[in-house]
Amino acid sequence: MRIISGKFKGRRFDLPSSKWKTRPTTDMAKESLFNILINQYELSDITVLDLFSGTGNIGYEFISRGAAHVTFVDKFAGCSRYIENMCKDLGVEQEALIVKNDVFRFLNSTTKTYDIIFADPPYQLKTIPQIAQLVFERKLLNPNGCLIIEHDGGQNFKNHSNFVQFRQYGQSYFSFFE
Repeated sequence: MRIISGKFKGRRFDLPSSKWKTRPTTDMAKESLFNILINQYELSDITVLDLFSGTGNIGYEFISRGAAHVTFVDKFAGCSRYIENMCKDLGVEQEALIVKNDVFRFLNSTTKTYDIIFADPPYQLKTIPQIAQLVFERKLLNPNGCLIIEHDGGQNFKNHSNFVQFRQYGQSYFSFFE
């Protein structure tokens, strides 16, 4: 994995173990996603919520491109430690908050709002539709904010009232909500 653009462009990082059950967003899909984002949003000085953070791949890309703050949420201690160490290595501890918590518990308890919320849940998770439901019920997006859910072809959000667009890059599907 690598950081595609910004102040850490080209920086590579790997999973600490082949036994990790994370499925990081591929570089191709991540590059395509950020090409969309930079044409629709000003990424500098935004606040980002990275749900099911795993390796922190997406959050580092946001920080590299100038995001003011990224909150990383993952329930696995190994992921949280990995993200914490990467943020130290990158020298971005001030721009990052690492939360070891279940994503749904976090969404039900947070009172903060964000400019962009990115969720990359395990594809087999049955409760993926609840992510959009909670984000909009709890009003967690700032005005003109965006929720992006990465998923497989088994999910279809086109009937959700806040759904705006859908993109596919290889086996990665992105649904956008505003």
